[in-house]
Amino acid sequence: MSISAVSTTTLREAPPPRRQRLLEDERWLAFVLLAPTIVLLGMFIAYPFIRGILLSVTSSRVGMPGDFVGLANFYKIFNDGIFRTAVYNTFLYTGVTTVFKLGLGLWLAMLLNRNFRGKAFIRAFILLPFIIPTVLSTFAWKWMFDPTFSVLNWLLYHLGLITGRINWLGDPDLAMISIIIVNIWRGVPFFAISLLAGLQTISPELNEAAAIDGAKPWQRFWHITWPLLLPVTMVVMLFSVIQTFADFQIVYVMTGGGPANATHLFATYAYQIGIGTGLLSEGAAISLAMFPVLLLVVIIQLLYIRRVEVR
Repeated sequence: MSISAVSTTTLREAPPPRRQRLLEDERWLAFVLLAPTIVLLGMFIAYPFIRGILLSVTSSRVGMPGDFVGLANFYKIFNDGIFRTAVYNTFLYTGVTTVFKLGLGLWLAMLLNRNFRGKAFIRAFILLPFIIPTVLSTFAWKWMFDPTFSVLNWLLYHLGLITGRINWLGDPDLAMISIIIVNIWRGVPFFAISLLAGLQTISPELNEAAAIDGAKPWQRFWHITWPLLLPVTMVVMLFSVIQTFADFQIVYVMTGGGPANATHLFATYAYQIGIGTGLLSEGAAISLAMFPVLLLVVIIQLLYIRRVEVR
């Protein structure tokens, strides 16, 4: 055998480099691909969460490290009347907005699932409330609810429905209704587009076969469309509940938690206490108070989604 042949055989039989062997291993490759995500989650989610826990069990203030106080901060906020109001407001705000966003989003998705001229443009257009920056759109709504320059008051007055100005954001009940309206306006497009994607995965042949058998439209929806759409609906509701429960921007821009703390949510009250007054430990305790509730909601919905998918 010639020297060149021996050299070629040796090169072919040489083991691949260690780096190549590691990348060919699926476990190492998965770790390499997930590493950037793990780093980002650790920096922006895990570290702030752990830091919040450490702050909540101390007496820390701005510029003062504080001492370990155990659960004293949690005991203090649970005996705080404003905190209890914030808890009630958060559940009311999340429950009402989720129901309306689901109903309006499903209705809009059913309409957009039909064939009509300009369908693509309408689908893109309804995303505007979700695409526009929250603070920018909320400032526009705040102007519309202004008692002096309110376009809503002007419209209602010229329709003969009111005789004087309505102070939308100055009345506790109307202020809560106002922020609920803005949240619904902003969240409906997310529900509509997500549910529309779910509707388009349902075969039209199922509804056609049911129609041939004499099923009415509401029967086809209740017995065919809704059961097949339920898993997507539960996932969309899960994300919506988490986002709404921790909402901050809409309430902070429109009312700042007022009037007289009537529209405070978990996030806005935690910001007012932790940043506004400098009581970092109490603000952290208020923020962490929502975590068990969100965790319970997530667990229940995930178990329900799994049961629906297995069914």
